[in-house]
Amino acid sequence: MAVVVGLGKAQGKKLYAWSYSKLKNFEVCPRKHFEVDIAKNFAEGKNDDPNTPLNWGNRFHEAMAVSLKTASPLPTEFAAYQPWADRILAGPGELLVEQKYAITRDFKPATYFGSDVWYRGIGDVVRLNGPVALVVDWKTGKVLVDSVQLMLMAQCIFSHYPEVQRVRSEFVWLKDDCTTPEVFSRQEVADNWVGLMERVNLLERADKLQEYPPKPSGLCKSWCPVSSCTYHGKGRK
Repeated sequence: MAVVVGLGKAQGKKLYAWSYSKLKNFEVCPRKHFEVDIAKNFAEGKNDDPNTPLNWGNRFHEAMAVSLKTASPLPTEFAAYQPWADRILAGPGELLVEQKYAITRDFKPATYFGSDVWYRGIGDVVRLNGPVALVVDWKTGKVLVDSVQLMLMAQCIFSHYPEVQRVRSEFVWLKDDCTTPEVFSRQEVADNWVGLMERVNLLERADKLQEYPPKPSGLCKSWCPVSSCTYHGKGRK
């Protein structure tokens, strides 16, 4: 039987808007997605230890953004990653940092918090150079290839910049000093939506019905902040 959570939230005021992180959280566990992303009852991975992966990653993103916006060196803590900053700064075209994008359901550009927003994404680094664009996403964890996330950012670029015909979108894996790039044309992005929409439809259905059942797994034991869940600290029996 489905577990219904959060029926107190008013529906219909705005079009349901999603992000890739929300989609992934929902697929891992609908209950966690609701508690963390929607109700905001729990904050994932946040504590006062500056050395946790999340806190370290947040500091890095902030430091890199400042470095790129001001063309200044990275602080000592992140000096080992200066070559990545230098590479970005030396590239051609217009540089945008921590750029927020939103699109409508029919893939038109939208303002980030507009009432017609359907999807939101943030580009850590965007380089616009005529008909081509470069998008870089800094990753602080282990290498995990995920073409869908890269494709979604390429869609945002295509929606907002009609002149762009090709996007090189890449993850930079800082700890492994490597990248996993994908190059997208407009047609390739359109083709990718066929399979992805099946996943998005499930996310939207959950929002419409307000049904977010728990999905127990091994992650419940140590990676979930939702202490009110029956499976917290236990996982699948």
